[in-house]
Amino acid sequence: MLFPIFLKLAGRRCLVVGAGKIAEAKIESLLAAAAKILVVAPRCTQTIQRWAREERISWNPRPFQPADLERISLVITATDCEIVNQLVFQEACARGILCNSVDDPEHCDFYCPAIVRRGPLQIAISTSGNSPALAQRLRRELEEQFGPEYECWVRSLGEARASLFARTLLPHQRRSWLHNIASDWNFRKFRRTSRRSLGGERSR
Repeated sequence: MLFPIFLKLAGRRCLVVGAGKIAEAKIESLLAAAAKILVVAPRCTQTIQRWAREERISWNPRPFQPADLERISLVITATDCEIVNQLVFQEACARGILCNSVDDPEHCDFYCPAIVRRGPLQIAISTSGNSPALAQRLRRELEEQFGPEYECWVRSLGEARASLFARTLLPHQRRSWLHNIASDWNFRKFRRTSRRSLGGERSR
């Protein structure tokens, strides 16, 4: 059984070994988490080259070396060489660093889930490596269920929560308010108001 968590990687050094299209997608997710990213690979995609030129990542154009793991918090290896991927995993394990070998469940300390993102709302789906295709299908279904309007609503919930905690309330009162504002009824009310507001803007 896996232990589901959301990691705070802002400012933490993360290593990506490999720089093809698959690695590019992993790097993009790490960038969204504000991680400090080191990429090691002899060649890379044009997008990764651009990120390096923009100094959003660091790219070392050479093969992996065990010394690359110094001061690293998290590793993702996504090369097209099974031997290299296994080497990175073994070296990371020896140092107590969590490592994910893409498409190789036997050499993973964690799996990268399929994600539905709506601003601060993130819904993660994992099949523990049994069927990434199923995870992707469920992601598409959830994207339809949780539309773009959830981004604004979740942000408004955060503002309301901060306001409630700034007031002097008994714990059970605050808890009741928090559950009320997060209710399905309140969401439907928010969505109707948002649609009327958008309709008014378009008519002007």
